[in-house]
Amino acid sequence: MTTSSSERGVSLGMPELPAPAYPDDVRARLESDAREVIARYPDSRSALLPLLHLVQSEEGHVTRTGMQFCADMLDLTTAEVTAVATFYTMYRRRPSGDYQVGVCTNTLCAVMGGDAIFESLQEHLGVGNGETTEDGKVTLEHIECNAACDFAPVVMVNWEFFDDQTPASARGLVDDLRAGRPVTPTRGAPLCTFKETARILAGFPDERDGAVAAGGSAGPASLAGLKLAKGEVPAARVVHPRDGGPHDASQDAPQDRAVHDPSPTEHLSSHDAPQDTSASDPSHPAGPTAEEGE
Repeated sequence: MTTSSSERGVSLGMPELPAPAYPDDVRARLESDAREVIARYPDSRSALLPLLHLVQSEEGHVTRTGMQFCADMLDLTTAEVTAVATFYTMYRRRPSGDYQVGVCTNTLCAVMGGDAIFESLQEHLGVGNGETTEDGKVTLEHIECNAACDFAPVVMVNWEFFDDQTPASARGLVDDLRAGRPVTPTRGAPLCTFKETARILAGFPDERDGAVAAGGSAGPASLAGLKLAKGEVPAARVVHPRDGGPHDASQDAPQDRAVHDPSPTEHLSSHDAPQDTSASDPSHPAGPTAEEGE
């Protein structure tokens, strides 16, 4: 026995109509920009990512019209363009706010307060993940790692850093954004709207005064290994935990005890030092602590 499509709850409605075209003046302007982008690449299809940012800068998200435009310019199918546009989360598939507020909820930021910040903003703004405030100013989302663990918990607005945030400071941040008050990132370029950010990501210069000169960098903890490798800081000294266990400083041996400087072959961290095993320490063989079934 077979069932009809209606009985299975499957809709067989009319196929989707072709995407509407851009107005002639908009298309002419975008074509000029697109040709400039495409000329940077030996293979035109390599320009797809920046072109998606370009059309996103026009409408604030990647529309069917924008994807058809990219396909036309690069001689691709809309299926090929859609596959890319739906893979990368930086491309928005529905209308969003002037300011994309992303709260890192990955492990370190979450432990340091990222989850609390995200929950606080949801309640304060009255929106959920990926939703936009009624005034169209702020889209809230949680994101996976801002690559700024030194400054956790971190909030990003249009991919600019706001470090060491708290629920209170994050609420103040979004209130300022909605009210149109000046907001300055902790580091990096001055803040601009999401459409303006998308055009910069498409590869066009940021012509605002001081924007190019402004910059940010990793924090001291992230740069420690690089400085060590360059010899800019002295090598760390080993602290050996296996010299009799914890003891009171008042009962220490004489203070003129020589400090051990590790050789290059020694472990720089006692946590990485080899542990005794039954193979390396025959006097303490490993074995079950109880008979089976006990």
